[in-house]
Amino acid sequence: MKLLLDTHALIWFLEDDPKLSAVAREQIEDATNERWVSMATGWEMAIKSQLGKLDLPKPFEVLFPSALEAHGFSILPIRAEHLHRYHTLPLHHRDPFDRMITAQALVDGMTVVGCDAAFDNYGVDRIW
Repeated sequence: MKLLLDTHALIWFLEDDPKLSAVAREQIEDATNERWVSMATGWEMAIKSQLGKLDLPKPFEVLFPSALEAHGFSILPIRAEHLHRYHTLPLHHRDPFDRMITAQALVDGMTVVGCDAAFDNYGVDRIW
């Protein structure tokens, strides 16, 4: 399975935070699954940490992408197909980062790992 982690799922995994569900942790740790992090997640983390709205487990410059790659995560770039799908998504959810993750998951056939039920409105596969 190809997993695309939402920002909080990623941070909670890296911090070993109990807010990450047992099902999500099990799937992330399953070596048979591909683990992906969107470039949009990096952008969101950079913005929110700079504004003081997000505490990161490591300095941003260390975390993205080196620490992620060291943990076996691949970085998913934002491609034109993702932007085209993003542009056609209904406005069920106003968060631009979650909408990009949704578009990427739909285009690339990925399962979103995240607690936000708003992903479900778009028909993406989601685990939590």
